Amino acid sequence: MALEITHLGTGSRGNATLLSGEESKVLIDCGFSGRQMEKRLATIGVKPTEIDAIVMSHHHTDHGQGAAIFSKRWGATIHANFTTCAGMGLDPVNQCQIFDALERLQFGDDISLLPVPIPHDGAENVGFIFSDRRGARGAVITDLGSATEELLGHLRGCSHISIEANYDAKRLALGPYPPSLKARIAGRGGHLSNTQVAEILAEVVTDEVETIVLCHLSEKNNAPHIAESEVLFGLEDWSGDLRISTQIGPEFSHVLTQPASARIIQSKSPQR
Repeated sequence: MALEITHLGTGSRGNATLLSGEESKVLIDCGFSGRQMEKRLATIGVKPTEIDAIVMSHHHTDHGQGAAIFSKRWGATIHANFTTCAGMGLDPVNQCQIFDALERLQFGDDISLLPVPIPHDGAENVGFIFSDRRGARGAVITDLGSATEELLGHLRGCSHISIEANYDAKRLALGPYPPSLKARIAGRGGHLSNTQVAEILAEVVTDEVETIVLCHLSEKNNAPHIAESEVLFGLEDWSGDLRISTQIGPEFSHVLTQPASARIIQSKSPQR
């Protein structure tokens, strides 16, 4: 069984991504309540007790608010760097398995993750490069204001890329947020605009990239059709599968290195 990637929901109200292998199941982030996580997993036929680990990108509540209760209730171990563990108010000895940046994490024989440092304000954030037992690679990258050369190097060679497209620059500039918040979002440690994502993908996407998911879209400062159009315009010669992950998930799953295998999930998880 190849590695399957399912976004259970992405956005400012919660984020969680499930990596499912033949032996192991790992969550990247757990930003929904325990009840919501149970419902969203049930949509794809997964029981919470099947989750082996929760691997944290950073401590912000939309990524980690449900991790502690999920771990306590269903036994999944929490893996995080020290700053993230502390920011979540967890005991680094008894409640977290601490990892360092660029320290490979192995779950069973079928899921390997590499945490790569990325710039995000007020957090020691990491993106994740994951691989399966065949060596096929993918990425889940959210909450960053710019891409480092190190990150670009790791994205090259991935066959799947999930990356945030948080805002449209025009909508952000004309929107209701105060100037200080607009500056933070658009700063180096904030979030990626559609234009930035298009530029990043133009640098790293080759024929090896078969699937792309745009994540963490702002509900006020972006729209799926805008993000999709801008990215596809920058990838005019690319013929892979591009989809949008929204707050109401899960909506689809991808199988690593199988571009035609996108599984559409018809039933929607309730938002409340």
